[in-house]
Amino acid sequence: MAIPALQLKNVSVSFANECLLRDVNVSAQQQECLVLVGPSGFGKSVILKLFAGIMPPTDGFVFVNGVDLHSIAEAERHQILLRMGMLFQKNALFDSLTVGENIAFPLRETTPLGKAEIEERVNDFLEAVGLSHAKGLFPSEISGGMQKRLGIARALALHPDIVLYDDPTAGLDPITSRKIIDLIIGLKTKNKSTVVAVTNDMVRAFQMADQLAMVVDHSLIITGDKNQTMNHPDPRVQQFVHGRLEGPLTAEA
Repeated sequence: MAIPALQLKNVSVSFANECLLRDVNVSAQQQECLVLVGPSGFGKSVILKLFAGIMPPTDGFVFVNGVDLHSIAEAERHQILLRMGMLFQKNALFDSLTVGENIAFPLRETTPLGKAEIEERVNDFLEAVGLSHAKGLFPSEISGGMQKRLGIARALALHPDIVLYDDPTAGLDPITSRKIIDLIIGLKTKNKSTVVAVTNDMVRAFQMADQLAMVVDHSLIITGDKNQTMNHPDPRVQQFVHGRLEGPLTAEA
């Protein structure tokens, strides 16, 4: 059986003795897109941070390509994490750097590439996300959709095998959202990468997912592909997927 690109095994996470996640088991296979959905505040972004090595679990194991992320030396972990890219929920762009400089930053800091090579890669990624014309602009001078595309380009700048997207269409209109997901899917196919994404937009979740999982009530429910998720027997899944007001989930005020 193939080794998953990412795996959480018997993972629990607590903050100040309050349990957020309990005994979570989930994996993303090589070149698969796993999408995490569920009510706000139940730990979807925390799962991304576990995969990204930003935080360790309270209990359990995090595996990247079969390697236990927290049982190896810091130098080895650093090399593994360099093969990951992450788009943060609010893009986390550098306001004082131009569009081109935002993409160049991780290349300058973590690779031996020369100035000309970095410039070539920056230009390639700007073209890939349709931002060549905005290279010299600052993030505050471009639209929200353009900022999202810039965040994606920077996340992919190191040619990662694994890409994590935290709510990639948050705050975007439906047309721009679809374009962003089309871009994510296209780059995933081109780069043969594994993707884990968090979203509460079920239209976009179904658009990009090979497999879906719902984070709810301290646990994670593997719901399967689109058809399996739409017909999942758990009433919490049904309520969330169909956006029903009545059911076991309480709407956020």
